[in-house]
Amino acid sequence: MSTTAAQSLLIRHGLVIDPGRINEQADLLIRDGKIAAVGKDLPATQRVDVLDATGLWVLPGFVDLHVHLREPGFEYQETIQTGTAAAAAGGFTSICCMPNTLPVNDSKSITEFILDRAKSEGLVRVYPIGAITKRSEGKELSEYAELKDAGCVAVSDDGKPVMHGMVMRRALEYARTFDLPVVDHCECLHLSEGGVAHEGLVATELGLHGMPSAAEDVMVARNLELAELTGSKLHLAHLSTAGSTRMVREAKTRGVSVTAEACPHHFMLTEEAVREFNTNAKMNPPLRARRDVEAIRAALKDGTIDAIATDHAPHAVYEKQREFEFAPFGIVGLETALGLSLSLVEEGILTVEEVIRLLTSGPAKAFGLPRGTLAVGSDADIAVVDPVAQWVVDPEQFKSKGRNTPFGGWKLKGRVVKTFVGGKMVYQV
Repeated sequence: MSTTAAQSLLIRHGLVIDPGRINEQADLLIRDGKIAAVGKDLPATQRVDVLDATGLWVLPGFVDLHVHLREPGFEYQETIQTGTAAAAAGGFTSICCMPNTLPVNDSKSITEFILDRAKSEGLVRVYPIGAITKRSEGKELSEYAELKDAGCVAVSDDGKPVMHGMVMRRALEYARTFDLPVVDHCECLHLSEGGVAHEGLVATELGLHGMPSAAEDVMVARNLELAELTGSKLHLAHLSTAGSTRMVREAKTRGVSVTAEACPHHFMLTEEAVREFNTNAKMNPPLRARRDVEAIRAALKDGTIDAIATDHAPHAVYEKQREFEFAPFGIVGLETALGLSLSLVEEGILTVEEVIRLLTSGPAKAFGLPRGTLAVGSDADIAVVDPVAQWVVDPEQFKSKGRNTPFGGWKLKGRVVKTFVGGKMVYQV
């Protein structure tokens, strides 16, 4: 991360929101890249720069547990430089990058490459996620001790679910030794084989092969049973079905060590978005039925889901311009996540503090990261937000190389105006 600690800065008169700590107008002092004080009417000296945040929110920098930076191997889609620039523009100061690079991040050398590149070219903190299995082939476990020593914070085969039950059990047992969460993309490939959209009315009308909700549900059920058996940390990526949220909720009541994330597209859109064969609405898991959307929203509200993650998956424009069946899965999400999430506040689903928790302390706690807080002494990773700013999503203005979003033209409310990492401003409108 190419940042150095800035001189002292006093952010004055903002609404400081740090879930569980403070939600009131206050000042915040940054010194030597750390948060030095939070309180009313902090004194300013000649050696301190002052930022007037009247009418703005001062928040912990957001934490994203699920980002595809594409480097190494797919730099034409995204690079660590462009991906972290997109993160900064979205208020994210810490992002966890998935291992589906080329080569796959299943070794110390690839992890170190990512971290070295993030240090020299990145704008935010980058936390690599190592592969569960070598080359993400689902057969032989990667060397978790080596991956953790190199800097990985979790293991996942990402878009490739671990289909073999015993491999998944051994992964959970091995990861427990190193206190690493195991992140699984829950999909039974036998049930979803050939599918390109949710198995429902819209796919039927369009003549598209469907992916049933059961493909996710049966793998969530298996993984929860294995997590309970092994006592290991399980993290479930991008939940999309009513069934999966129900099972996670029940498992948590039994004390299973499970956390889960949901993406804005899964709580804002339904299968209707793929009409007219809109490839920018093609993702995996697919956009589901209205009942699933309502279930995800309820799970965000009651704490069943711990984090909002983006599953930021950039593709080149020409890749998404193919026939629906052949276009790749995935959309970009770093630069629209806040505005979309705050839509739940506008609809009366969540409170502002609940949204901020799901973007900050929730994900940080899930992976054990020392982020997502404005506590005195913590790194000054901060997002300053204009809560009343209205803006129109224009993919051509993205910092990301990716333009693949179904939200182009949407009018959103609430926008990041400044982002600080370690006290250094890395983004401003």
